[in-house]
Amino acid sequence: MTDTPSLPDGYELSTDPDRLDVDRVHRWLSGDAYWALGRAREKQERAIAGSLNFGVYEVVSGEQVAYARVITDMATFAWLCDVYVDPSVRGKNVGTAMVAAMREHLRPYGLRRILLATLDAHGVYEKLGFRKLAQPDIWMALEFE
Repeated sequence: MTDTPSLPDGYELSTDPDRLDVDRVHRWLSGDAYWALGRAREKQERAIAGSLNFGVYEVVSGEQVAYARVITDMATFAWLCDVYVDPSVRGKNVGTAMVAAMREHLRPYGLRRILLATLDAHGVYEKLGFRKLAQPDIWMALEFE
């Protein structure tokens, strides 16, 4: 079993989509996340609507400081994506704790796997139990863009 880090004091996690600061999430992703640069607001709204969303918020101000979303059937498979932590709280364990909370939120559903793609955060995810694909040669992708 891997560690389950907790959020630092003063922060809370929520899966309530009504709490999301959609303007902020869109600004973060479309303007600063290499995988979503230029993403249209309407596309981001559709992505949020079709996903299980995780937000981390400052308790006192209610300001959102991190975001992640999961596409899942809640039975066999999940895809973790759009993980973003505001630069002002990076290095405080917010992102790691958010992903750990996501993992524990999904654990009771008995999923076979949770996948993700990253160019630069392998070490972060490895601490939470993610590993490189054991058989990458059997995976395929259909890409439209």
